Amino acid sequence: TLSAFDGEAKNIPPYPGPNRMRDCYCTVNLDQEEVFRTKIVEKSLCPFYGEDFYCEIPRSFRHLSFYIFDRDVFRRDSSIGKVAVKKEDLQKYHGKDTWFQLQPVSADSEVQGKVHLELRLSEVITDSGVINHKLATRVLECQGLPIVNGQCDPYAAVSLLGPSRSEAKKTKVKRKTNNPQYEEVFYFEVTRPLSHTKRQFDVEEEDVDKLALRVDLWNASNLKFGDEFLGGVRVPLRVLGQAGVHDAWYFLQPRENGGKSVKVEELGSLRLNIVYTEDHVFPSEHYTPLRDLLLHSANVEPVSASTAHVLGEVCREKQEAAIPLVRLFLHYGKIVPFISAIAHAEVNRTQDPNTIFRGNSLTSKCIDETMKLAGMHYLQVTLKPIIDEICTEHKSCEIDPVKLKESENLDTNRENLRHYVDRIFNVITTSGVRCPTVMCDIFFSLRESAATRFQVDQDVRYTAVSSFIFLRFFAPAILSPNLFHLRPHHPDPATSRTLTLISKTIQTLGSLAKSKSANFKESYMAAFYDYFNEQKYADAVKNFLDLISTSGKWDQKSIETPIMLKEGFMIKRAQGRNRFGMKNFKKRWFRLTNHEFTYHKTKGECALCSIPIENILAVERLEEESFKMKNMFQVIQPERALYIQANNCVEARDWIDILTKVSQCNRKRLSTYHPSAYLNGHWLCCKLSADTAPGCTPCTGGLPANIQLDVDGDRETERIYSLFSTYMTKLIKMQEACGSKSVYDGPEQEEYSSFVIDDPQETYKILKQIVSAVQTLEQQHTKYKRDKFKKTKIGSQEHPIGDKSFQCYIRQQSESSTYSI
Repeated sequence: TLSAFDGEAKNIPPYPGPNRMRDCYCTVNLDQEEVFRTKIVEKSLCPFYGEDFYCEIPRSFRHLSFYIFDRDVFRRDSSIGKVAVKKEDLQKYHGKDTWFQLQPVSADSEVQGKVHLELRLSEVITDSGVINHKLATRVLECQGLPIVNGQCDPYAAVSLLGPSRSEAKKTKVKRKTNNPQYEEVFYFEVTRPLSHTKRQFDVEEEDVDKLALRVDLWNASNLKFGDEFLGGVRVPLRVLGQAGVHDAWYFLQPRENGGKSVKVEELGSLRLNIVYTEDHVFPSEHYTPLRDLLLHSANVEPVSASTAHVLGEVCREKQEAAIPLVRLFLHYGKIVPFISAIAHAEVNRTQDPNTIFRGNSLTSKCIDETMKLAGMHYLQVTLKPIIDEICTEHKSCEIDPVKLKESENLDTNRENLRHYVDRIFNVITTSGVRCPTVMCDIFFSLRESAATRFQVDQDVRYTAVSSFIFLRFFAPAILSPNLFHLRPHHPDPATSRTLTLISKTIQTLGSLAKSKSANFKESYMAAFYDYFNEQKYADAVKNFLDLISTSGKWDQKSIETPIMLKEGFMIKRAQGRNRFGMKNFKKRWFRLTNHEFTYHKTKGECALCSIPIENILAVERLEEESFKMKNMFQVIQPERALYIQANNCVEARDWIDILTKVSQCNRKRLSTYHPSAYLNGHWLCCKLSADTAPGCTPCTGGLPANIQLDVDGDRETERIYSLFSTYMTKLIKMQEACGSKSVYDGPEQEEYSSFVIDDPQETYKILKQIVSAVQTLEQQHTKYKRDKFKKTKIGSQEHPIGDKSFQCYIRQQSESSTYSI
């Protein structure tokens, strides 16, 4: 998993023109594939982004890269610089705010992929009886080459380098593939007699070890600028050793700079916070002790002594603990009792009803995470239509007289803003029936705990719920719709300003504060809020809060209104519904609801094809070799399969996940499928000729699950183990704090004051069990790593030789030679 916080850039070089300012945005790339893009910050050389990006990484990669681009209205956006971090170096920057110097972007440095080579040195006796040495170089294949300007037609140039030679030979060009198969052999004469008059077999080269083989991959371009460099490798012939044979995979490397100096300090710098996690998940039985401790947390008295609460105490950030805890408890159906227990304990510790749930406690973070997971589709059906309308209409809503443009009218803008606020307020306060049951159960628990604790304050039962549903759910979604999947991209600056003003007003309406105008620092906002100083707004909020905090009253499955789950442009292959129709690829607008999956010529037009959800039998990836296209998947129906290409690997995974979840309860779901396409009268995977032949590969879809969540419980337990392992010193210190509290009744020692310990003896007992379970898993991980290291073969397809691993390869080869002797 990857979590990246894109903070800000500074000292971007000015634009070479009279304006000098730039409109910059930043992209996040896995190798060269863009998976995320920030908003555009206009007219700035020190743009501030402040955006979080989180994703599950669906494939292997070598570099995590961040590019700064300057938007150009008339031409292609130009790249200013980049930050590229190798996968093995990500741990150096884990969780740290780091300033990275921007590096220049050049075609010679933008490489990815790997190549498989086989070298063989042999002796050849000529007709005259002279022994020559010849090198046979076999270029077998490449994988994962970059796609340049939408196409990849690669060929390899092979040359033998030495003090006095440079011979070059080329493979054939392989069209429309970034995984070319070459299987071509080239011969190079390595040693020759110094003179035909000499009888000794002296050679022109003093030593074969001085020679090297160079393999460069190029994209055959039809453009006048020439072929594009895709990457290369340099293989010293000393790898041949005594055996004279070398067979290995190599990572492609950038082209050497040739001694040119680049003033990188002139490109500026970028501040990032990167968190990259790799989970090595064992079979389920390995996690039983730790998982049982966690799932028992809601039943522990006091709850502050429970394993889940202890995790929140030792983690640096509560969010770290909340994410895996919520996913684990949701998976096992125990989220409501757990949150109810920790919320009840927090309410009892709160002295002022006005500060209830206002801090970043474990309770607050867990409820936030639950709403994100369980309430995402609730947000879609409630807010998406009106948010889309606001982003499309571009009505001016600026009510700050200082920011008002000359052509704008303040009264008109106020009326536009009031109209939008009214509509959003109405759709929210009438959406109670759609609120997911798990959220209603949690809100019921919060309401009961708050009302019991502060019986004098009649409004606390409302503010306890509104502090989450309005302040932490609806308001942030209105403010940043792209982060909640309500919009595919960032709104433009003017629309973003409109959404900010709406979000502020909705947040204040939902807070039910005694003094409304005091909530606004800006006088123009306080004046605008006078429009809403009517009792009907407060009554509507209270009715809505009453409805969503009534436990178990509403069932989301009974809602018949179609809920829009996901939409966006993708490329699809014609399904061949017309017997003589062309099966070509076309860009279409896809739309998924809980009723049907449709595609349209463009957004807003009538559907060209509609697939009822009950007709989706499976959703699986499609092997790249089927159409020589990446990021493809198939939606399998009773009579045919729809082949679709997503824009990138993350988006492909998202579509597969949501389509699988929404169709998992279908009665006729398949158990097997064909991973390749049906072309030219047969399936490419199993070669069967009947288009109705049963699948040859088991489907990957799991058991029926809630549409809103697909969780691997073992993986979440593994993440929690990793956190406990990381913060083991804090666990030990917490044990010491329990011991100190048990024997000492005086003032609490400062080093232990950060821990919440209500029952030292019970907490110590649980801590001891946690440490034991973590240490057991630690031993299993150590054994796994040791065994994996022994089995690792550098130069294999899984572990190609890179710029840093070459010496390891030489050492590994010498060790194996010594062992065999």
